[in-house]
Amino acid sequence: MFDTFKNRLELTGTLTTVTALRISAGRSSEPIGSDLPVIKDALGNPLIPGSSFKGAMRSRLESFLRGIIGNNRKLVANPAIENEWSLTSQEIKQLKENFSDDLALTEEIIKHTDLVSSLFGSPWIASKFQVRDLTVKSDTWFGQYQERDGVSIDRDTETAADGKLYDFQVVPAGTQFEFKAIVENAEEWELGLLMVGLHQFETEQIPLGGGRSRGLGVVKLDIDKMYWLDVKNDPNKLLTYLQELISSNLGDQLPSYQDVKQSNLKQDWTDSLINYLQDLRKNKAKTHTT
Repeated sequence: MFDTFKNRLELTGTLTTVTALRISAGRSSEPIGSDLPVIKDALGNPLIPGSSFKGAMRSRLESFLRGIIGNNRKLVANPAIENEWSLTSQEIKQLKENFSDDLALTEEIIKHTDLVSSLFGSPWIASKFQVRDLTVKSDTWFGQYQERDGVSIDRDTETAADGKLYDFQVVPAGTQFEFKAIVENAEEWELGLLMVGLHQFETEQIPLGGGRSRGLGVVKLDIDKMYWLDVKNDPNKLLTYLQELISSNLGDQLPSYQDVKQSNLKQDWTDSLINYLQDLRKNKAKTHTT
């Protein structure tokens, strides 16, 4: 799957906090300061881990797919529970015993991998979708966090429980973060799945971090650039791309790249996903009737 370069999608944009954001670094042991600080970089600036963004998108896409094709672990797995993975450790061990040839084993593992894991990765297959940690844009960050109070409620008295008052940090609304991601060697339907996930962030449908029931974590993604390269198994096209890559400046759009925002590729990928899911539903229906 990764042994031959086939295609590459580069995405850049801005993620803006619509409401305050809290991605906790865990309980602090500092004698002075917030009980629950947010994750920061080495300079003390707010940071959104790429894994947080990716995990929230993955969870949303899994819920969509379960609504379309049912709760079938072979198609939509549960990453949190091994027995609900599309391939458990025992099943992978059995496949290794049955297939001694590496290529045949790889093809068999890919064939049994659930839809989301094929794009986002799993313990047995690498991710095609890579998201960098989202770093804060300095011109939107004034160097201060907001401190908020929280309290645990006694369910019997419906009042504040003794000794349960705490405070936590949040990143203020209006703070912007740089978004950068790369997808390599993806199938068209996988790119369609990614477009659906990105659209959820673009329309403020996926919150991040903790305190979401309090209204925290609403974010909006704006994609600035979306560049696509497909060498179509053409060595000459790949050689041209490498030559352009070496002679270009960092950040330049290469002539080999297509601007997805100015083409029909996004719609084509989405249509490919819909057709792929419809075929799965038809095959599932045939299986039930036979």
